Amino acid sequence: MLEEQPPWSYLVRAANLMRQCSSVLDMGTGGGERLLELREHWPAIVVVTEDYPPNVLLATERLAPLGVRVVEVSLGESDLLPFADGQFDLVLNRHSGFTPQEVARILASGGSFLTQQIHKLWAQDLVALFGAELPWPEATPEHDVTKLQAAGLTIVTAEDWSGTFSFTDVAAIVYYLKVIPWLVPGFSVETHLEPLLVLQDRLERGQELVFEARKYVVEAYKGGCQGDGECQKRQARSSSQ
Repeated sequence: MLEEQPPWSYLVRAANLMRQCSSVLDMGTGGGERLLELREHWPAIVVVTEDYPPNVLLATERLAPLGVRVVEVSLGESDLLPFADGQFDLVLNRHSGFTPQEVARILASGGSFLTQQIHKLWAQDLVALFGAELPWPEATPEHDVTKLQAAGLTIVTAEDWSGTFSFTDVAAIVYYLKVIPWLVPGFSVETHLEPLLVLQDRLERGQELVFEARKYVVEAYKGGCQGDGECQKRQARSSSQ
């Protein structure tokens, strides 16, 4: 599998925000892979959440010895977070669910929220080929911006990116759909053999297996623009990353 990358760097933006804070929450940390890449920038207090039990175990093994608090918690649209009001200067979220009201609640005044998300149109052509429906119908920057603003946050930047990802053989697609089962629910070689054969035929006729990639990033903070140029400073910082 070969994947194009968006023009921004989520890790660079996260690192820049970390340098300005004393506490951070990383929502949906997975096994802590991305957070560990940012270790040199960690503030004094680092907390993570994760909802997938195998990843909770992995994150605990990797991060707890480094002083990180690992909290097992669901991250759906209606789930409350077990944290106090204004507890964090920074909330990070890479490809995980979140409730805008909860993000706003746990952010300290002046705190920042940075999220990178998979757009609802990610792999729409691949999903359609297998007769499945798009798994995230509301995953758009417009939707998230509206919800975050309604929760009282000020948007610094919202960027949408469209590119491609491709596979060099059909076996890689089989692996991909097994590892990410929500794209084509119930996928198996036996039940979805016909579209796999169509893809194999494309390869044998010299065609590439290329599909739509799409992501977006949103940065917001808790507090309105007060005419002192703060928003412009934040926007200038984000646009340069």
